[in-house]
Amino acid sequence: MVQYTLAQSPEIILTVPGKDSAKAREKAMDQLMELMDSGSLPTELEEGFGAQQLIEVKEQPIESTSGEDAITQAVQVLSNLATLKLKVQESRSEALEVRKAVDVLFCDESVTEEEITKLKEGFKVLKTFATANLRYQEARSKAEQAREVLDQALKSPDK
Repeated sequence: MVQYTLAQSPEIILTVPGKDSAKAREKAMDQLMELMDSGSLPTELEEGFGAQQLIEVKEQPIESTSGEDAITQAVQVLSNLATLKLKVQESRSEALEVRKAVDVLFCDESVTEEEITKLKEGFKVLKTFATANLRYQEARSKAEQAREVLDQALKSPDK
């Protein structure tokens, strides 16, 4: 997995399978376009923004950083998890409705062009949900470690 961010919005993390490559950057650009289309991108990108302007995020294990850095990173990981959880929750019901409609493709009943058009439009919702859900599951496993770091930092000293 490789992660990218934007100089304009470092809180945005785009995760794609594989390692840093032109193809991975194009997939990250697709995710970025989805964020822009949905209005989830908190900043405006200048004309001509391209995949080469994405910044690769080199992730360090949380334990290898200093105490304050580990806490900051842990909070950032948990914040990312919260954002992804909301995105998954917001798109889940709509995605499940589209998923039910997919079954019409596998039955012998005839369908209208309008039904197919509506279904094709729903595929974007399915893709957005599935991608967000996958990213959420990955972030959740990382967040377990972040939660442990915060729990350790919040322990009161023994008296």
